[in-house]
Amino acid sequence: MAMGAEMDLIGLALEEDLGTGDVTTAYFTEERRLGQARIFAREAGILAGVETAMETFRRVDSSLILQALLKDGAELMPGDAVLAIQGTMASLLTAERVALNFLQRLSGVATFTGKFVRVVHGTGALILDTRKTTPGWRSLEKAAVRAGGGSNHRLGLHDMVMVKDNHLAAGTGNAELQAAIARVKRERPELRVELEADTLDQVREFITLEGVDIVLLDNMSLEELRTAVSLRPAGLLLEASGGVTLESVREIAETGVDRISVGALTHSAPALDLALEIEGIGSTEVMKRPSH
Repeated sequence: MAMGAEMDLIGLALEEDLGTGDVTTAYFTEERRLGQARIFAREAGILAGVETAMETFRRVDSSLILQALLKDGAELMPGDAVLAIQGTMASLLTAERVALNFLQRLSGVATFTGKFVRVVHGTGALILDTRKTTPGWRSLEKAAVRAGGGSNHRLGLHDMVMVKDNHLAAGTGNAELQAAIARVKRERPELRVELEADTLDQVREFITLEGVDIVLLDNMSLEELRTAVSLRPAGLLLEASGGVTLESVREIAETGVDRISVGALTHSAPALDLALEIEGIGSTEVMKRPSH
C-alpha cells in the first residue's frame, strides 16, 4: 500500500469514529487544556503499527508532540511504554481509540506470527502470510507479519503467478500449462510462477515443467510432504499450506519443505492488549517534550 492509500485508510477510520464530531470531548473537556499520555503494553508480544498510530494522532491534531519509544518488531513486556503524546486533552482523547485499534490489531498479527516463527526455528522453513487479509489493511498487516519475523507471500494478484486448483478445473493439460508458463517467462520474466498441487501425482507432473519456481503442497499429510521433498529437483521451492496451526507447524517444517504459508497469521490473530494512560494534565501553557 502506498502512503496515500494508508492515509486514506486512516482517514476512513477517523471518519467512521468521529462522524460529525466527538460530542463527549466537546462537552466535557476544556478546549485548550493540555495533557500528556503514554501508550503501553498490558501483555507480552511484538510491536507493530507505530507509524500508523502516530499518523492517526497527527491527522487529528498536527500540533501534538509525538515520540515513538519503541520501533516495530520490538519485544514487549507488560508495562513497556510504546508511544508518548503531548498536546491538548481534547485531541488526545479524540484520537485515542482509532490509534489503539491500529496498534492492537497490527501488534496482534506480529505477535501471532512470532509464535509460528519461534516454533519452526532451526528447521530452515520460512513462515509466510497469504492474501487472507482484512480488506484495505493488506499492506499494514503484511508489514506486521515482517515485524513478527515472518515473510510475505505475494502482495496481490499482480505481482506473482499462482495457478490454483480452480484455474486447473477446466482440464488444462501439461502442454497448455507449459505454453502458458513459457509465455509468462517471456513477457514478464520478473514474475515467479507457483503451481498448486493437491496430490503427489500432480507434484510429479509439475516438476517436469520448465519455468516453475514453486510448487504449493496443499493440505498434504506429513508422509506426502516428505515424499514431495524427496522428488524435488534442485532449484525448485516447495511450500506447504492448508490448516496449519501452532501445534502442527513444527512437524510440517521438519519434513524439509522450504516455506509454510499460514492464513491464520492475518485472519485469526488476536489483538494485543495495549492502552493509553493519561500521565499528566497541565495548563494551557506549552508542555515539555516527553523523555524516554
